[in-house]
Amino acid sequence: MICSVARRSYGSGRLFARADGNGAETWYASWYVGGRRVKRRIGPKRRGSTADGLTRTQAEAQMRALIATTTVVAVGSRHTVAEAGAIYITHLEVVMERKRSTIADYRGYMRKHLGPFFGGRPMDKIDRTFVEAYLLAKKQEGLSSKTVCNHLNFLHGLWSFAVKREWVAKNVVALVDRPRMPRFKERRIQFLTPEELQAVVRAVPVDYLGELERPLYLCAAMTGLRQGELIALRWYDVDWAASRVRVADSYVRGEFDSPKNHRGRSVPMADRLAGELERHFQRTRWRGENDLVFAHPLSGNVLDASKLRKRFGEALERAEVRRITFHGLRHTFGTQMAAAGAPMRAIQEWMGHADISTTEIYAHYAPDPTGGTKFADRAFGSGGEPDISAVPLAG
Repeated sequence: MICSVARRSYGSGRLFARADGNGAETWYASWYVGGRRVKRRIGPKRRGSTADGLTRTQAEAQMRALIATTTVVAVGSRHTVAEAGAIYITHLEVVMERKRSTIADYRGYMRKHLGPFFGGRPMDKIDRTFVEAYLLAKKQEGLSSKTVCNHLNFLHGLWSFAVKREWVAKNVVALVDRPRMPRFKERRIQFLTPEELQAVVRAVPVDYLGELERPLYLCAAMTGLRQGELIALRWYDVDWAASRVRVADSYVRGEFDSPKNHRGRSVPMADRLAGELERHFQRTRWRGENDLVFAHPLSGNVLDASKLRKRFGEALERAEVRRITFHGLRHTFGTQMAAAGAPMRAIQEWMGHADISTTEIYAHYAPDPTGGTKFADRAFGSGGEPDISAVPLAG
């Protein structure tokens, strides 16, 4: 049994009650938005003189609220995740001018993960539960929390993009909890002491690449440049007069691009490094202003990054020092500059960190501004048994 109620002046909606098999009735409403019919359940209809359920007036009020707040995507504006993702990535590449490496990552997300999971489902048919199912599935596949968070960040941007274009009514990804980053066993920064760095330099083999690697390792440790920035460095980026090394390019995934965060910067050049680079300049065949500082000795082209990392690992083994990644040379710069008393803000600028919180990992290597050692010596003595004779007894 269906009991209809005539249309009212509050809109084009229709309110009606539908009875179930037990005789209980429920209010429903339907209306049209953008040529599409929308139907919603309002709630149970009040029976007789009981206080349970909704009167017609109350049901009409709830229907008016739903009509005012419900957004329905027109059929012609519907996009699947794959379709919207392709449009969004093009927007990021052409309009927002995101880095090529970032665009390549996003396309990989779509091709390997997001497209296969969400399939041809329209975006307006995906809710929070569906996104949470994606999160769970990827964690069960063994993807790290960081990788899953990267996927969710991309989806959040995609849904925000879709909201602005009225493809969806709201950003459902914003409602999803992000995985917690794991607590890694190794929490210490990987870096070399000055003595260890010197041992690695001595361990470099005497061959055509070794002559290049000695100044390269020193430059990495004394400037904090990323590997891609080092192999993209050109001679006109070395400012001998100002004792600065300027960072304008990076070589990543087979292409020259701007540095991370699209920001150029300059780094102070120690006298020792200036001397090493001067001697390297005199040895190399590639001395033009536009030539790469660390060009391949035979071809003048960019170095093979994977081979560079492999040879660095072999030099560490020969030097018998702690095992670190090539990126650890960048940490060597950060820790040594902090230990020398350089301000954190200056180190942030030199290393090209977008956020000071990234730089603050080196704060524990800086001199103690509180003079804590003096207080510790005063509290516990400088040697032998601590003097507790002057400590008052409790009570």
